Amino acid sequence: MAMKLGGPLADRDEWRATHCSVDLALSVVGTRTAMLLLREAFYGTTRFHDFANRVGITDAAAAGRLKELADIGVFEKRPYREEGQRTRYEYLLTDMGRALLPTLLALMQWGDTYLQDDGGPLRVVEESTGEPVRVQVCGPDGSEVPPEDLCVLPARRSRSRTR
Repeated sequence: MAMKLGGPLADRDEWRATHCSVDLALSVVGTRTAMLLLREAFYGTTRFHDFANRVGITDAAAAGRLKELADIGVFEKRPYREEGQRTRYEYLLTDMGRALLPTLLALMQWGDTYLQDDGGPLRVVEESTGEPVRVQVCGPDGSEVPPEDLCVLPARRSRSRTR
């Protein structure tokens, strides 16, 4: 049950997965800490101390990872100041960060299905209906497409993104 490789990709000995988007994405969010910080951001956490506390990491680890995620554009670092306190920063998801929601939900869905005896501790539902949501690979008509019905082809034009 694998995807098919089409066109010049069919001969696996003739090409390498250079400039791979999966590799690039993992360089940004491929650590446990990064994913848990994202989880907390989607749960509404914005303040540094709350991130460190809720993820269970040191302030140094939180500072380093939040800085990396802000530098790449996943978070926007915004100053705030409570009365009588020094200026501090909150971390808000950018469009780039919000686009990671399906990735996070897919990991949660996979973990609920394969790693939890009881289906997992939380449910993500559509607020208006209370019905659970799920991540799936869909065709243009919205129907689920299994891996064996997918084909990987070279992109028509080469694009590179500078970080």
